[in-house]
Amino acid sequence: MTDLGPEERTLFEKQASPLYEEAAVSGGLPEADPRIAPGGELRPALDLLVSLNLLVHDRSSAQYVPVDPSTVSSHVVSPMSQQGAELLNESSEWARAFGQLSQSWRRSPSSARGPISEFRDAAIGTFIEGAVREAEVELLTAQPQSARDSSARLAVAAEREKAALDRGVTMRTLYQHSARRHAPTRKWVAEVTAHGAEVRTLDEFFNRMIVIDRRLAIIPGAADLSVAMAIREPGLVTYLVDVFERAWERARSFADTERSMMNDIAKEQRAMTIRMLIEGHSDPVSAKRLGVSARTFAAYVADLKTEYDAETRFQLGYTMGQAGVSGLEEE
Repeated sequence: MTDLGPEERTLFEKQASPLYEEAAVSGGLPEADPRIAPGGELRPALDLLVSLNLLVHDRSSAQYVPVDPSTVSSHVVSPMSQQGAELLNESSEWARAFGQLSQSWRRSPSSARGPISEFRDAAIGTFIEGAVREAEVELLTAQPQSARDSSARLAVAAEREKAALDRGVTMRTLYQHSARRHAPTRKWVAEVTAHGAEVRTLDEFFNRMIVIDRRLAIIPGAADLSVAMAIREPGLVTYLVDVFERAWERARSFADTERSMMNDIAKEQRAMTIRMLIEGHSDPVSAKRLGVSARTFAAYVADLKTEYDAETRFQLGYTMGQAGVSGLEEE
């Protein structure tokens, strides 16, 4: 986000706010509108609203759709307040400017969606960063499929979460067992646990999730993670917290590397592999649920073939069935 000052606020109040109100009342601003085309009279106002994430481009409808200003204003106001007394007046002016948009939002068809909002693509990271910055009490996170997390992404997350921990926010995170073999994840765990976070792992877990102060839950809205859903409905948030707590009780501490613990984890992954085979899931699906690569899952299957002296998967399944192996309990 670019630096914001009096000039940007003047543009915001004189052109961007009316443009937002127009988008809010109509439910969206067509991208074909000549006023917002490159060189158009309202293009600077559009660029400002997009940079503030007040308008988000929806490719499916070819429109710029409005976002609830209450979820965005703190991203502008809070950092200004933190800069010192000389910016207090400017931050209050921005707070007032955002406050003027509330009535427009209430008239917007978007507000009828209720306590569930959607964010897409680059807007997801911006929203999560602001939401975590506003956490006051607790962060609960679930992060399966650790192999997809790059070192750069985890480094950014570490700084964001360490800042929350340092101001007294508690944090608990669940990963899959496979995360223990992922070097960038191990580095992230070392950093956040040094600041007071708790991290545990499971053989299998549900999808990504962040719960902030038990008032806001953020979950994927699409399989490719290009859409995130922000949920504020208390009943739904309570349900998701209950799912997390049940999984947390079954999970094993990331910090525990005792031989007996690692043997138990190996048994759980073996049992999970058996269940995936018995249930007939494809290798990509099975690998995803275990949080490993397809090649690693194939190696697990190969080990089972050797163990049961089977040449094919069909023969392996038959042999395990004859032996009463189910993967549902310790064999």
